[in-house]
Amino acid sequence: MMRSRLLSLTTWGLFGLGAVNGPAWAADPAGIWLTETGSSRIRIAPCGGGYCGTIVSAPGKALDAKNPDPALRSRSVVGVQILDARQKDASGYSGSLYNPNDGKTYSGSMRLTGPTTLEVSGCVMSVFCKRQSWTRAN
Repeated sequence: MMRSRLLSLTTWGLFGLGAVNGPAWAADPAGIWLTETGSSRIRIAPCGGGYCGTIVSAPGKALDAKNPDPALRSRSVVGVQILDARQKDASGYSGSLYNPNDGKTYSGSMRLTGPTTLEVSGCVMSVFCKRQSWTRAN
């Protein structure tokens, strides 16, 4: 009886410490992230009070062929900033998200949903949204 109570108190004590110290991962999404398909890597770094994301690797020729500016369609997407999330909100950061697959910029947001998972979403008119889960690469 005494042993099971001690074990129970120890378990709750460790849980309590985790609750106090646990979500430290939620504070900083900086690092390299794999997109949902795992084919591209995005570097998330602090910028302007929030975070920005730049493509650091992509498959194939990786050209920005769908860019609305014809002069940019032959450039590599590697090095292109696709995420500008400088506005802190209740669940993460919001701003804009450029999708090189269609050449459009969307209202965007990002939030950590675990120590190795980042949810990124882009919306049109704040109604039609697509979400992806990115995985921390480092």
